[in-house]
Amino acid sequence: MATAGLSVRDTFFEVCRRAGMTTWFGNPGSTELRMFRDWPGDFAYVLALQESSAVGIAAGHTIATGRPSLVTLHSAGGVGHALGAIYDAYRDRVPLVVVAGQQSRSMLAARPFLSADEPATFPRPYVKWARQPELAAAVPTFLAEAVRIAATPPRGPVFLSIPDDDWDAPADPVPERTVHTGFAADPAALREVAGALDAAAAPAIVAGPGVDEDGAWAELTALAERLRAAVWCAPMTSRANFPEDHPLFQGHLPPVRAGIAKLLSGNDVVLVLGAPVFTYHVQSEGPPLAEGTRLFHLDCDPATAAWAVAGTSVLTTVRAGTAALLALVGERERPAPPRRVPPEPPAPGDPLDAAAVIAALRAALPPGAVIVEEAPSHRDALHEHLPVTRPRGYTTTGGGALGWGLPVAVGRALAGERVVCVVGDGSSLYSVQSLWTAARHRAPLTVVVLNNGRYESVSGLGRRIGIPAIPGTDLPGLDLTALATGFGVASGRVSTADELAAALDRALSYDGPYLLDVPVRATDTDIY
Repeated sequence: MATAGLSVRDTFFEVCRRAGMTTWFGNPGSTELRMFRDWPGDFAYVLALQESSAVGIAAGHTIATGRPSLVTLHSAGGVGHALGAIYDAYRDRVPLVVVAGQQSRSMLAARPFLSADEPATFPRPYVKWARQPELAAAVPTFLAEAVRIAATPPRGPVFLSIPDDDWDAPADPVPERTVHTGFAADPAALREVAGALDAAAAPAIVAGPGVDEDGAWAELTALAERLRAAVWCAPMTSRANFPEDHPLFQGHLPPVRAGIAKLLSGNDVVLVLGAPVFTYHVQSEGPPLAEGTRLFHLDCDPATAAWAVAGTSVLTTVRAGTAALLALVGERERPAPPRRVPPEPPAPGDPLDAAAVIAALRAALPPGAVIVEEAPSHRDALHEHLPVTRPRGYTTTGGGALGWGLPVAVGRALAGERVVCVVGDGSSLYSVQSLWTAARHRAPLTVVVLNNGRYESVSGLGRRIGIPAIPGTDLPGLDLTALATGFGVASGRVSTADELAAALDRALSYDGPYLLDVPVRATDTDIY
């Protein structure tokens, strides 16, 4: 029997308090109204103007705080709007608790307006867990389970559908529980990996987003220095995972089978940490690795280990596994890999080149600023001219559903970080309404739009496969500064190279969100 006087809503909010989820994100509707009755004073609700942006803003907040965030969606339609962002959260292992309203249980037999026919099926397979509880009283218990699953490696979004009349039903308190989520592999498996690394003539490490997510920068850096190993960033990674100005850093692997095999061909042992083996984007023939290259793979995800295209996988959380290897490998006198020579920063000229804009941004960047990027055709230039040198200093999309960068940047800024979002003109338009949320909360956010007037990454991929012109990729006539102003965000536009430095200083020193539109020339080179 439920405790006298306690409702589902009472116990639901208490579970949220214990999980640190007292800031909610979303876009509410009629099937969520009873959730907001007697709204507690210690909770905050961050409104986004569209559900995809709500999920992205919640994800940015989670990446900044390290804790799961709760995002509310409006029934089946809201879940549909948000699915692209849920997909990115799943691929990027962001622990979100996604709650969607459902019509009242008493109405479901008649398939009412706004009802979801199979609510727990709709967001699959891009959530770790999805439920609509059979009984109203079970809703808080299911929430507690959802939080634990979201936060357990491999972390990711979970989904809970709640009928509208459940909120007022009686419910018992949910007992407190603790789950320790870090784990290390069987010692024999780690000794096998350590033995191969010790015996290697030219080891290499491929670092994935799991390194940054699990807080393993220090352990990875120490391991690489002890091994004198070349360090590559995994293809299509969503985070920076190693200081990109370090002498051992070699760059970013391309998402192309033949390219990866060629770049790692001089290494006899390769260790992949916290990344798939491998993420490919375009078709390429040949083996995944050169003959004679042995590969070992450490990650927390059994599914990723199961479909890896090569090597020996060892299940472990990244920080625990890397720390264990560090304790097992010895010092070896082997030559360090050749130091990568960074390119000279290009001087700004007319028409502006994206690389020159990024180099100027590096010179003007506030200390400690976080970079959030979604400019696919300029990603290589960003890492060449604005290297990331600290943990949690960079976020992009590893999933590829556009519209992720701008709301993630807003969410990180709302968590108190100073954020600079480098975004393409095409990418910005998928979630431009998230600017309104930034303006409403005076988020410390600068948005730099690299505006090449088209979907350049699509054009570049077309050129790669022999299609010189793709219809529907030009974006003429956009006024991004007018859009920003309409959402309450201050803005400016750079017309010439002479204006760039002053415009960046103004944008980066502004008290609140600021969008700077920078027209850049389109390139004619392949994307990879």
